[in-house]
Amino acid sequence: MTKNRVLVVGGTGYIGKRLVKASLAEGHPTYVLQRPEIGLDIDKFQILLEFKRRGARLIEGSFSDHRSLVEAVKQVDVVISAMSGVHFRSHNLLLQLKLVDAIKEAGTVKRFLPSEFGTDPARMGHAIEPGRVSFDEKMIVRKAIQEAKIPYTYVSGNCFGGYFIGNLSQMGTLLPPKHSVQIYGDGNFKAIFLDEDDVATYSIKSIDDPRTLNKTLYLQPPENILSQRELVEIWEKLTGRTLEKITISPEEFLSQLKGAEFAKQVGLGHFYHIFYEGCLTNFEIGEEGEKASKLYPEVKYTRVHDYLKRYL
Repeated sequence: MTKNRVLVVGGTGYIGKRLVKASLAEGHPTYVLQRPEIGLDIDKFQILLEFKRRGARLIEGSFSDHRSLVEAVKQVDVVISAMSGVHFRSHNLLLQLKLVDAIKEAGTVKRFLPSEFGTDPARMGHAIEPGRVSFDEKMIVRKAIQEAKIPYTYVSGNCFGGYFIGNLSQMGTLLPPKHSVQIYGDGNFKAIFLDEDDVATYSIKSIDDPRTLNKTLYLQPPENILSQRELVEIWEKLTGRTLEKITISPEEFLSQLKGAEFAKQVGLGHFYHIFYEGCLTNFEIGEEGEKASKLYPEVKYTRVHDYLKRYL
């Protein structure tokens, strides 16, 4: 069976480079957008060259040249946007909308995966400011996609391991705490933790699956649905050391918003909804979504226990 041709936009980024590798591993003819804006960024250029060595094709295109985007999109069946959207904000929103316009004009794309891969923005209309901006802007992109009648799959990837597992979900560090750990509230709300490579694998699995067409794919590997206390306990068993638990009340946590820089305020808001409200697990998936672990049981996802071993 002929494999869909895949274009990854933002292929040198944190999730983008994993998507490129996963696409190649699944045997898809894989294309990566090479933007002139890369300039003298040697690290990104070396990543592109490595992709080329592995069999990916580099396509030149610029967001300041609409025609080049349209021509790039016309060469493929599937477009995946992995442009950095940690706090999305207006610049990346504009780029996403330009990509939607190019896909609409090309009229040949069978599936589009926009830059999401985190908390489902459709469930975050109540999010506190200013963190709500990232969800609102993703919903603007979704509206544009659906108005253009572009076939899509939205991927809800939840908590990336590099930001939430190794540090036991502590803010301001990527390393495990040595002596004490902050526990958010009672620490018992369930979150969903994922190896970033698994996010990419599940995403690529979905691109030619009719069951995920115009739906949200929820990445919820069952053994990685854990509370913060359970996460800490796994680390303690691995190290043989008990950490001091410092409980942070909701009021104390939110008090950190005052005077903080914008990026930190956004991060605080997202942490609050995950660990004080359980926003990743406090709902039932309806007809609008599918569970990746149910659709693709063959994927041998990385368990939190094994992810944490990297930090020993």
